[in-house]
Amino acid sequence: MTDADIAHFYNLPSAYPDEWPAELDDEDEEEGEALQRRGSKSSYHVLDRSNSRRGPNLGSMKGNNSRENLVKVDEPDPLGSTSSVLNALKKRGLPVAEDSRLRNRFLLSSTGFSPALFLSQVHSDASIESLINGLNVLSQSIDQKSASLKVLVEANFERFVRAKATIDSVYTEMRNQGREQEQVAQRRSIGHVRSISGAKQGPLSSINSSKFRKNALLKESDYGVKGIWAPLTEASVKAEEVWGPALSGREREQMLKSVIDSMERRREVYEIGGHLSKSIKQKDYESVFEQYRKARALTQEAKNIADIAGSEGRPLTDEETYVILALGRMWIDVDQQIQGFKRDLWRRLSEAPSTSTRITTSGPIEEYMELIGALLELGVDDNPIWVWLLSRYDYLRAKIKAFCERGKVEIEILRRRLASGAEPTPQEVASYLRRTPQDSSTGPAHLPDTDQVIELWECVHTYLNRLLSSQGGILGEILDFWEVAQSFIDGNKQKLLPVGFEGESRKHHKFSSSDVRDLQKGLIELISLVREGVLSLFAEAPVEDVSLLTSPISPSSPSSPVSLGVTPTESRFKLDPKNIPFPTPKRGEPWEDYAFWPPFSNSLSGVNYLGQFLIIIGAAAGEMTTLEPVSSSSTSQELLRGLVSIIRERAVRISCSAWAKDAEVCRLLEDWTRDPKRRDLTKMPALFVNFQNAIVSGLQKILYMSEAMAKPGTVTVVTQPPTKLLQMVRREFISSIEKALGGLVETAEHPTTREENDEWSVSEATAVVRNSNGSSASLAADAVDSQNRNVRILLTLSNIKAFQMDLVPQLIANFEASFSVTLTDEAKLIRQVLDEVEQRLFRSYTEPTITNLKTIITEGVTSPTWEPTTSRPEQVRPYVYNALLALVLVHTEISTTIPSTSSSTSSRSAASSASGQSPLLTIVLTHLLTQVCTALVNAFNLRASYSLNALIQATLDTEFIAQTMSQYSSEEASAVQSQIYVELDQRTTHEARARLQSELGEMRGILKRLRERTKGEFACFRKPRSGTSQKSGAA
Repeated sequence: MTDADIAHFYNLPSAYPDEWPAELDDEDEEEGEALQRRGSKSSYHVLDRSNSRRGPNLGSMKGNNSRENLVKVDEPDPLGSTSSVLNALKKRGLPVAEDSRLRNRFLLSSTGFSPALFLSQVHSDASIESLINGLNVLSQSIDQKSASLKVLVEANFERFVRAKATIDSVYTEMRNQGREQEQVAQRRSIGHVRSISGAKQGPLSSINSSKFRKNALLKESDYGVKGIWAPLTEASVKAEEVWGPALSGREREQMLKSVIDSMERRREVYEIGGHLSKSIKQKDYESVFEQYRKARALTQEAKNIADIAGSEGRPLTDEETYVILALGRMWIDVDQQIQGFKRDLWRRLSEAPSTSTRITTSGPIEEYMELIGALLELGVDDNPIWVWLLSRYDYLRAKIKAFCERGKVEIEILRRRLASGAEPTPQEVASYLRRTPQDSSTGPAHLPDTDQVIELWECVHTYLNRLLSSQGGILGEILDFWEVAQSFIDGNKQKLLPVGFEGESRKHHKFSSSDVRDLQKGLIELISLVREGVLSLFAEAPVEDVSLLTSPISPSSPSSPVSLGVTPTESRFKLDPKNIPFPTPKRGEPWEDYAFWPPFSNSLSGVNYLGQFLIIIGAAAGEMTTLEPVSSSSTSQELLRGLVSIIRERAVRISCSAWAKDAEVCRLLEDWTRDPKRRDLTKMPALFVNFQNAIVSGLQKILYMSEAMAKPGTVTVVTQPPTKLLQMVRREFISSIEKALGGLVETAEHPTTREENDEWSVSEATAVVRNSNGSSASLAADAVDSQNRNVRILLTLSNIKAFQMDLVPQLIANFEASFSVTLTDEAKLIRQVLDEVEQRLFRSYTEPTITNLKTIITEGVTSPTWEPTTSRPEQVRPYVYNALLALVLVHTEISTTIPSTSSSTSSRSAASSASGQSPLLTIVLTHLLTQVCTALVNAFNLRASYSLNALIQATLDTEFIAQTMSQYSSEEASAVQSQIYVELDQRTTHEARARLQSELGEMRGILKRLRERTKGEFACFRKPRSGTSQKSGAA
């Protein structure tokens, strides 16, 4: 026996109470007082029929704590859900501990058990599935008790038979027995009474003293049974104690069987809730709809039953009541599950994008269509189509605002950090300009600019892509949203949607005209937000307030814009809220008013990225104008055209400013290394041409945006560039060339000073080969002595000549082809600038030599020893050799500095090129020869008269120089030479002139011998033979 059984038997609160319950003592006192008051009553008075009828029924209790309780105080749930029915009822707040009658109605062992009340209270929250499981448990319990009852009846069957026989014999004896048996019966009756109780004589003694027979079947003796009433009452009580529970159990068994039968007949009613719950968990929408339609149909059946009974004016039968209650219970369960399912559908619908699909048995289906169809099938008051469209509109609107605000702040923070750094030196800028790509296919990793500048450009590029891309960008989501909205407006999508139970959702399939107008206004508002997000970055001043990134961000949800990628950049910086960069002081730089332009960015990276930006913006504007609400609104179209025009103008202005600044640095492109393809040039001309072509190509993409206009199916929003922008580009094109050419003169005449650790130019140690180490042979072969002024000027002159002949015409032709213009006046201006630069450098190079030659010639002619003392001079004077040696040095310097090439197409230097000489060499020596002749004229004019010998000497000196330099003779030099003879004739006598004529033959021989003796010294001035030149050219 357990502690619980002990406590229950003695009505104790627990097996080990601290004190004896007072109520038990009170009960004993009450029982004693009752016995005393009964006095003369027999101890068997409880067996009296009237007392027994007034007493408690079997299964009831005497009191709350009575020991005569014939029913268990508590018992487990017969359906197997809990181990204590009493505890379950206490949790629901029922006073079962105080009210025994109420408790007995919930205990299966009590005759007052109420199945309906038991199910409604103990299992009020139970599902149909749990009730079915309880039914199985109850069926098993009933089968076990039925078997026990059958065994009990079989074991006591003989007793029932003997009791029946005894009753029949007693009744016969009482009816037939005479008076002579009265005493025997009386003694037997008295002895029986005494043997039972031994108490005072009770009511039966009055029968013995009567004159009637005790067992006579008379009215006074209750027809012979008055004497056995007491034993029968006692037997009845005993019988009830023994057989009462068994008989009441059978009644309950019949009742439960009837319940089971009813549940079997209505099995589908009890199974709907379980099937529906399972289908919801498995997201089997078709099964959910099937169960829901079945539940609604059954509910309609219950309504019909009630309506029929009401129309007939009769109460509901028990069967009908049971059906209605069962269906009502079922509908409450189904409705609760469906309402929860609807809430989940509404939540998922508000978060469903327009592009998400799900694979079903019937194929892929959009998630929002599946959810809308589910809600329409279940029946809702609000239109799920309209709710989803509004949720998408709100989501896109919030996402655009958050994205643009955060994106501009991140760009501004990067921009401030870049502006607060050190400005690149001109040498650093020039190093990036040298890496100018020759085509537009160069990726970001090879763009000629610093990593920080490229990072900011990429940040802006990412911002535009995520905002304006039709594939994965916010604009793409807007286009998808309107495509779906237009399908709903046209009614195409509704063909795939259900109409609900009995067509109740058909009203949600159509939009009113006001709804359509609201959708169109919403789309135009979204387009305006996108346009303002782009325009504010390109047309407005940089953001002042950057505290947005330091503000706390609310926890993201799957549908919040932040969780869907608001942050527009993938930059490497980590924001420190305590170290936010402040705006940099104004320096007067053009980029300070442009939020999209990285500080210190060069024009190459600028035009490259701006060209990409304008293509993205132009294409996006064209796609936005294809939307019906935008295309039907002239205002919206003009705003989009204005967006493209404003951004284009701003891009061109800042690009031209950067171009002008970089053009001033182009002089530093000269690193005094030879061009690998043209050895007579340095790398600077090719680098400058590449730079100019890259800028022109980039500006052409910015101005015309041909790639954005070429996309099919888009409305033209890119207008022709205004004339003022074209004029701006033309002016900057000419100005950049002038600045670069002007810088060439300065670089040639005044070399830039290099720092000790300057890594941007070729070091002096590699300019001239000082050792025989072959590791630097290739670099030394391309490098020149940049410290030699004449070398710098000669190379610059060669570069200028290349600009005149080839490169500038190419640049002009490329510009004219790119912008469909003719640069007639500009071309003349550039040629004039080139001529001026060339003349300046030419004079700068030749003037020292000319001065030297003039000094040599003047001192030689005016020397007292110049006039010969012999009758016939046979040698030229030393000054002639000195002058020619000076020209030999010039020849050597030019030949070694500017090797001859065959790439020049100048008609002026065609002969020199054919002879294998540099065109500049011919030009310089021709000019120096003219200056030599002029110096001779001036020197000879210093003498007042000439004798025959002096005349012969002057003639020999002049003719020797002229014949030695005959390859470089020109008309001007010939004219000056003729002027020499005129001046000599004017300063001599007629006799000397006549005798000079007779000496001409001899003079020719002398000159021939002199040239033969000096052909080695002055072989560089000799014109090579055609065969030799061809061989050298072939080699």
